[in-house]
Amino acid sequence: MTTTTAGVDTWEMVMAHRLYRREFRILPAIIRGIPDGDHTRAALVGDHLDMVTTMLHHHHEAEDELLWPIMLDRVGLHADVVHRMESQHERLEGLLDRLGELNARWRATATAEVRDELADVLAQASPALDEHLDDEERDLLPLVPPHVSQQEWDALNARARGAGPKDLRTAFAALGAMLEDATPEEQRRFLAELPPPVRLLWRLFGRRSWARSRDAVRRGR
Repeated sequence: MTTTTAGVDTWEMVMAHRLYRREFRILPAIIRGIPDGDHTRAALVGDHLDMVTTMLHHHHEAEDELLWPIMLDRVGLHADVVHRMESQHERLEGLLDRLGELNARWRATATAEVRDELADVLAQASPALDEHLDDEERDLLPLVPPHVSQQEWDALNARARGAGPKDLRTAFAALGAMLEDATPEEQRRFLAELPPPVRLLWRLFGRRSWARSRDAVRRGR
């Protein structure tokens, strides 16, 4: 949910949450469907998974560094909510570390054994991630407007965006993944915050580049 309280609007974080929910939900089946020894597909899908898990890691890192300390200092009796977020992050980071190890092995070997273990861990991580994001949207985000300034929230968003992919193709894939489940208004607002040259490149080349990447990853799903 997006908060309606005056002040900071948390819409962009909820948008990012949709990306993580979707990709963690659909990727286990995609991975399991890749034949043993198919190095090309393992590299393609493994690179996509690496992009998603890296984005999620930086999303959590930005909250750990720039949001939880501020809120713990200000939310008083609601500190238990922030501590729950921290605990859930620790659990998820352990799963993300395991996914990183398995994904690297799978991209190197393309074996069915590693593929299946990777898909299993990802399937375990998906409901844990859903639980965390549900709790964050229901219990944490409504506490943001009265306790976090716009400047502090903007710094959090800038920190998360600044850690994004640097090469253009991966950056387009990340942008498309973010916009895929957004409403038209959310798409308009998100694109309006990008530098004009980036918006132009997205319209001219980026949207098509993302669609090709998306379809290549999901082929045979």
